[in-house]
Amino acid sequence: MVKNIAFYITIVGLFVSAVLLILHFGASLPPGQAEPVVRANATAAGVSVPPEAETDTESAFRLFVENLHHPLSLLLMQLIVIVGATRIMGSLFRQIGQPSVIGEMVAGILLGPSLLGMVWPATQTFLFPATSMPALRLFSQVGVVLYMFLVGIDLDLGRLRQKAHAAILVSHASIVVPFFLGAGLCLFIYTAVAPANIGFTPFALFLGTAMSITAFPVLARILDERRLMGTFLGSTTIACAAVDDVTAWCLLAVVVAIASASGIASAMLTVALTIAFIALMLLVIRPRAARFMNSEYRQETASKGLVASVLVFALTSALFTEIIGIHALFGAFLAGAVMPASAALRSFLRERLETFTTVLLLPLFFAFTGLRTQIGLLADLQSWSLCLIVILVAVAGKFGGSALAARWTGISWKDSLAIGVLMNTRGLMELIVLNIGYDMGILSPRIFAMMVLMALVTTFMAGPLLQLMRIGGSDDAECDEQAQIPVSNHA
Repeated sequence: MVKNIAFYITIVGLFVSAVLLILHFGASLPPGQAEPVVRANATAAGVSVPPEAETDTESAFRLFVENLHHPLSLLLMQLIVIVGATRIMGSLFRQIGQPSVIGEMVAGILLGPSLLGMVWPATQTFLFPATSMPALRLFSQVGVVLYMFLVGIDLDLGRLRQKAHAAILVSHASIVVPFFLGAGLCLFIYTAVAPANIGFTPFALFLGTAMSITAFPVLARILDERRLMGTFLGSTTIACAAVDDVTAWCLLAVVVAIASASGIASAMLTVALTIAFIALMLLVIRPRAARFMNSEYRQETASKGLVASVLVFALTSALFTEIIGIHALFGAFLAGAVMPASAALRSFLRERLETFTTVLLLPLFFAFTGLRTQIGLLADLQSWSLCLIVILVAVAGKFGGSALAARWTGISWKDSLAIGVLMNTRGLMELIVLNIGYDMGILSPRIFAMMVLMALVTTFMAGPLLQLMRIGGSDDAECDEQAQIPVSNHA
């Protein structure tokens, strides 16, 4: 023991002596001739580096401030605040019987100008300066791309075939009716809320599509929590929501292609490429992916390689749809949908990707959306009245269209109304669509705020309405455990 300590002291002593000797001789060398380098954190913070001679306490404090404004420091602070706020609000909303995603959506809005920017504007500006928005947007977009891939994984094509007779009619009615009402509403609100450089056609088509969205994952979560997943109501609603999701995203792809195209020929080319891409994914990629991934999944040592391959495939699919002009999210969703039907394989992929995506990346999307949502723009009675009309039209179209179509297929009134309530949930899926419209300049900040509030209200009302109708719970849900599918906590 003593021998080791003596050896350690000797080594440290020699090291310190050698370094001091190097510094002594180096101090006498002539100064360097290269161009001076400005420190990155000082440049990012917009301040100059103090002279080398300034070594007092003020200089040290200034250095800490510069480091705090460094892009990496700022991003880490944003992550801490966003993840903490979304988890707290998600837990609070779970306590009142609501999906955690609603609380996380609310947390994102509270971090924006609607609350934090109104109460503590200096704090909001310090945490989320305009210069940090591009990086936050890119991170949030990556999170949403991965999330849409997980949504596609949850799409069970087998259930669609089993419930096709009711699912197609109900889901298409739940798209056609709200689309028609949303587009019709534009006749009355276009002049008041549409951006000046956007024509009526793209505005009406996009608003109609936004009215038609159903949050498939949060709907599945509600069914699971109320133990309805294996019942007739649960299976039928899941099938309807899945068909609705696929149809609505295809419709959105067409609308985005028309809105972003420079002419009819460009729009037709984008639509043709989209159809060709869908056919390629379903007819060529899907059967080959099943053979390749099932064989890879059986090799336990290949798990990391399999996840890497799947990520590359999902990102490549997203990149292709982004390039042809229908947004990366559609490609990611389709990539998830063509994954092999093996429940074990899909569960394996979900376990590897879901936690990181939903805990870290998706909260960034909520915060980014909240920073865009300016509820303060609804500052008068006319604006709030218009917002109420938007919510009523959305509920009437989605709830009414779904319930009446379900009743037409022979489903009881109670189950038909429950299907209408569930199909009316919009959740995160609606926020994703709204952000696409905002990025494209189709939605103004004012109508964007109204539509975000509509997404929150329609998602929040599902649980209380089902409780009021006494749908689900321990008494009337006889769940078949074999029929349940894994579901995400988000929508």
